[in-house]
Amino acid sequence: MKKIKVIIVDDERSSREELKIALKEYEDFVLTGEAENADEAKDLIETTMPDLIFLDIQMPEKSGFDLLESLDNVPAVLFITAYNQYAVQAFEVNALDYLMKPIRKERFAKAIEKIRNTITPKYSLDNVAKDRKIFIKDGEKRFFVRIDEIYRIESLENYTRLYFEGKKALQRRSLRQWEEILDESIFFRINRTEIVNIKYIQEVNRAVSGRLEVKLKTGELLEVSNRQAVKFKNLNSI
Repeated sequence: MKKIKVIIVDDERSSREELKIALKEYEDFVLTGEAENADEAKDLIETTMPDLIFLDIQMPEKSGFDLLESLDNVPAVLFITAYNQYAVQAFEVNALDYLMKPIRKERFAKAIEKIRNTITPKYSLDNVAKDRKIFIKDGEKRFFVRIDEIYRIESLENYTRLYFEGKKALQRRSLRQWEEILDESIFFRINRTEIVNIKYIQEVNRAVSGRLEVKLKTGELLEVSNRQAVKFKNLNSI
């Protein structure tokens, strides 16, 4: 039987206890920890690498959304909330499901079945890399995005703009910070202000300026700086 590693994040102890009791009926779900706030949860997630988070949205100081935005790798999420408006937001960001407090046994069973049909437990680093997601918050818009679906990252002073699935979103994270968390065999910094996903490169040509120029599958034309050109040419994937 495949085991699904779970953590519970909720500031209310009674809610955490309620979830733990409910989970005892499902042997394939293994509780690996619990946290009562976003900071504790971040440390726990990075240490235990769970497959799934039961996550309360409304918590003091930092919300469940704030927690997700702080993670470099976001597990699958099932939101727990006492407020209907947050349930709507949960589906807007493509969460697996949401549960309203207090939790009903029949509704919990349906959520468990949905999770079983969706999640692939991360038994290997290959699975972790393949399914790796981040949570993006841009104003009122929120997205779960697979890392390998990001095709371009553009520096804008203290922000970066991410391009993915025909969308774009601003993030308060520098290009250097992105370089630290991205797979260098997939993402390449082509110049001072841009990183591209090499899987989205359609053509490599010589621009009028004499520099290398890449054409992405999305149609954008981007120049490779002279400094990065040598490294770029040596990429096995190009």
